[in-house]
Amino acid sequence: MSIDFIKHQAIIEKFRGVVNKAGFDNKFNAVAARLPKTEKFLLKMELKRLAGPCTRVIDLRGLVDGECQLFDYQGQSHFLDDVAINVFKENVKVYGGYTFGVYEAVKNTENNFRNIYKNESTKVNTSNLNVKVKSGLEKKQYSAKLYQFDNYPDRLEERMNFAVAIEITVAGSKAYQATTVDISKTGLKFRIKEVPVLRVGDDVNITFKGLEQEFHFGKDSLFIYRVENLLRDSSTQLIGCKRLDIPEKDGFSQFLQGFIQGNKRRYKVNLDNTIQSIQARSFEQYAMVKLNELPVFVQQQGNALHPRYALTTQNNQNIFQYWQNEKHHSTLNYLINSERIARIIEAQKKGQPLIVYSFINQHQGSDFFYSIDSIQASNDLSFLKEFIGFAAKKTSFAVSLLTIQKVNKEKIYSPFTLSNVSTKQQYLNAPPSTEVVESMASLSNIVVIKEVTNQENIKQYQEFDYQNIDKQKIKRFGHSRSTEKLEINEIGINYRNQRQEPRFKYKTPVEIECQSVIWKGNSEDFSVSGLKVNLTVPAQLIKGDIVYLSFPKLQQITSSFDLKKLPYKVVRINKSKTTINLRVSVKEHQHIGRSFFKLLIAKNKDKLTPDEYAMLTPGLAEALRTSYAVGLDNATLAVQSSGSRYKIESLLLGADYVEQGAESLLEQMKRLSDRKGFYNLYPLLSNLTAITSLETQLKKLIADDLAITETLYVAINPDHESVDKSVTTKLVSEFNSPELTRFFIKKSLKQGLFFSLQVKLSRTDSPQMEYLNPELSYISTYAIHRGKQIEQDIWSVAGILEVFDVTQETLMCYKLQEDAPS
Repeated sequence: MSIDFIKHQAIIEKFRGVVNKAGFDNKFNAVAARLPKTEKFLLKMELKRLAGPCTRVIDLRGLVDGECQLFDYQGQSHFLDDVAINVFKENVKVYGGYTFGVYEAVKNTENNFRNIYKNESTKVNTSNLNVKVKSGLEKKQYSAKLYQFDNYPDRLEERMNFAVAIEITVAGSKAYQATTVDISKTGLKFRIKEVPVLRVGDDVNITFKGLEQEFHFGKDSLFIYRVENLLRDSSTQLIGCKRLDIPEKDGFSQFLQGFIQGNKRRYKVNLDNTIQSIQARSFEQYAMVKLNELPVFVQQQGNALHPRYALTTQNNQNIFQYWQNEKHHSTLNYLINSERIARIIEAQKKGQPLIVYSFINQHQGSDFFYSIDSIQASNDLSFLKEFIGFAAKKTSFAVSLLTIQKVNKEKIYSPFTLSNVSTKQQYLNAPPSTEVVESMASLSNIVVIKEVTNQENIKQYQEFDYQNIDKQKIKRFGHSRSTEKLEINEIGINYRNQRQEPRFKYKTPVEIECQSVIWKGNSEDFSVSGLKVNLTVPAQLIKGDIVYLSFPKLQQITSSFDLKKLPYKVVRINKSKTTINLRVSVKEHQHIGRSFFKLLIAKNKDKLTPDEYAMLTPGLAEALRTSYAVGLDNATLAVQSSGSRYKIESLLLGADYVEQGAESLLEQMKRLSDRKGFYNLYPLLSNLTAITSLETQLKKLIADDLAITETLYVAINPDHESVDKSVTTKLVSEFNSPELTRFFIKKSLKQGLFFSLQVKLSRTDSPQMEYLNPELSYISTYAIHRGKQIEQDIWSVAGILEVFDVTQETLMCYKLQEDAPS
């Protein structure tokens, strides 16, 4: 007969640890008097079982959300995290020793992944209650953990968690006793007391005392290891070492390889670096495809710098298209050139972006670009104010922030953390070829363009008086039209190989018909299964529409194919509705267009010009994407669903992110946190109106929608210790007049720090799990509950929140309003 002891948990808690004490029977009988005899007997046996001595070793590595360490109790070693250690000590005190009650309490802590996974399903039912309880309390800590892109430690060998006694000597010193934490074929990590003090690069001699029964060492019992890394706390050192001088046929290496292979399920493989990798890698995948800024890679050509590659997404496509002329040729060299790059570097030395104000004038069917930056006009603010007032009246007015970073050529590849990847999976993450490395070698910098124009600043700028502007002076900031086409590749960021066929440049007239409306244009490029068309007038089409194409000029050269009203599906259309990407729409019959273009390519392959993207070196797009991800310095937050609510607990940055000084927003959020190593997002999330607005809009967004933007003003007074008194966050829309806005800015600057932030929210699409599965499967093999939890976390990401710091642009506007004469 079995019994559910959960309903008797109160009795078990009352009598745990006292079953062997005098008076237990009388007290127990009094409490359990109403229970059936059989049930009372089984409950009494359960209490005795929990109080019985236990000899089992507890190893929680990979099973709990915490960092496990070696914990000794009466000569027996366990691997427990801080939570488990506290539970262990508390229960040992109650039971008077290590019993099954202690064992089961430690194995069932609240941060055990099994319990976390189980409890997720109950959050939906309790979320409404939690909201009511917390609504009366002022929340001051919005803790976020930092995840860094490309910070993935590469491990060439499997490392097994294994505690074994070793003896070490350093430079002829006396022998010290230590215990390994984990071990691999050519490396190990061990814990030792503070003396001797070891440093990276030191060589140590190690004898494996605890393996003498498993392996016959003979005369070669001493091995030389070099210290590669170390961690120190108040009493111990955690030392990571790599073995030196390994003979070609080394018996001990072969023994360790077989020992790990045969025991890794028993002792568990160390998964820390793989877990760290897949968490950051999954966030990287979500964040990179939703970039709102435009990264442009700059190439050195002689003494000049020129833009060469632009990484585009759906959110930043408008920036790339803005800097195109009427022929759809890129004019990014007007915005980014050697002279302006020098000024970007000058501004960045002061911890500021370079602000660029621009507009486009159309004359006789041609586009003429004008731009001025904050350093160019620093000595003539009167003219700058007039220029901005004049430009802001035009629909093409734009304000851009430019920053620059070096291309880290050492970090263009982020390998899997697995020691062996199957042949079938190697194509997912192949190392860069020699051609890719050579292509990256010519790139010096990445210029990052943030387009920050919005209705609030346009309205302010339009109030600037420009009646007396010197129009001849404006012409000095016009860019001379070039007859040569700029060689710059637009590279879409994605984690799928979406282009499955060669694409060729070809211009021919096209007519598109949908619901009896006809639009005319010309093809830009084509493949067997699709094409891109530029229209003369905007088309009222959306993604997913079925349209019918006719090719009048191509029809004149063939009688074998009927090239009229061929069905195609709209797969992408730009914001101005003039550039459309189409794919063949096939139902039950063969598509004539596909057959025609297949034959056209086959007969004219030598004459057709391949699309520039298709001519890119294979693997270059991935190298460029990784290079930018490593240096990402824009605060990005992952919005994850938790039951019926959203949570924001993950801060995303590049591994090469450089701290921007104590007065930066990120450093302030770190200072405001009460948890070491975490960031307090209070300045971003404390405004209830803003958060409610963003949550409401997120529920309405779909993955194909552009990002929505809210602007926040944040004041931080460092003199106040209390977070809620130190930080004030306001939506710009909360200010009823320009006077109130200027008063808030002036007061914030006087009392401490002021930040103007554009918060851009995007709905995420499904993750590309094929790219994540190798590491996820490896984790699940050795820690299935942890694997399930990680996979659940990956799928829980609902949105990406990018935070643009536009403080300098806001302050420049404020300065022009206050100081510059009209």
